[in-house]
Amino acid sequence: MRISVVDVGSNTVRLMVADAEGGVPLPVHTAKWRLRLSEQIRPGGPVPEEAVERLVEAVADASRTAERWGAPGPPAFATAVVRAAPNRCEVLRTVHARTGVPLCTLPGEVEAELTFLGARRWMGWRSGPLALLDIGGGSLEVAFGRGRLPGFVASLPLGAARLTHEFLAGGRDPASRDQIRALRRRVRHQLRDVAARIRWEGPRTAVATSRTFQQLGRLCGAPPGRHGPFTERRMRRRDLGDAVGRLAALPAAERARLPGISAPRSAQSLAGAVVGHTAMKLTGLESVTLCPWAIREGVLLRHIEDGPSWWADVVRRSDEAAARAPVPLRLASASH
Repeated sequence: MRISVVDVGSNTVRLMVADAEGGVPLPVHTAKWRLRLSEQIRPGGPVPEEAVERLVEAVADASRTAERWGAPGPPAFATAVVRAAPNRCEVLRTVHARTGVPLCTLPGEVEAELTFLGARRWMGWRSGPLALLDIGGGSLEVAFGRGRLPGFVASLPLGAARLTHEFLAGGRDPASRDQIRALRRRVRHQLRDVAARIRWEGPRTAVATSRTFQQLGRLCGAPPGRHGPFTERRMRRRDLGDAVGRLAALPAAERARLPGISAPRSAQSLAGAVVGHTAMKLTGLESVTLCPWAIREGVLLRHIEDGPSWWADVVRRSDEAAARAPVPLRLASASH
């Protein structure tokens, strides 16, 4: 049996097709479509019409690709960049009407729960009480748990792209010390209570997921991706603190020359590093394990373990939220 999932993130639409025999989602095909939605949408702003057109094309292509690989009807979800848009409901309806794919948004807490499940399955039970950090484009997810699913989750508006727009896009490149200090103050303020909870829980193991953490880990000396997913990758807080200084000293375009930092993410790499380092410091984590499994694997695992009905319920709640929108908002044009 093959299953698949479509993930609409802040920068790319990603498709994962996996074999589900034996209860483990083993990938057989992956594909991505780079949309860079975070560059076109201001925090809290609408999704422009041109971006919706490209999103429709990418989701339709992903659906056709999944069908060719024997995994039709993939669950499809959008994360914070679409979830926070005021025209979110119209965007979801448009994608569904034109592709047949019932794209939905996941609450940040559900994202954290599913990402935790993926990390738990990858790390295994011997990892014990587990803390999770996941930096996306629009939000930071934090979770802690002792079992299959977390007992504590939080989703905070501390995504790398969001904070880059808010604090580091004022025309100065590289950013000034005042800009970085203001950014760090925001992160500390937002994270204070959540970090206190993680410290109180006393995790035995801490993991970090997401593309942002993977690239920062490589910058901090973790083995490159060509060594395969089973190579252990760890990142120390001290090394990440040094990386903040290296990134802050360079213009955004030049950061892409550093190990691990890709050109599409170079602009937001500094904000991501500040969030990651501050989160590790406030939670008392000296190091994290970089986990290759995250939310997409979590969705597939829930599908395998709990059947398709759980996702149908997610879609139903998303549709109900869209139906409650009193007046559909017009898709914003690029000129806005």
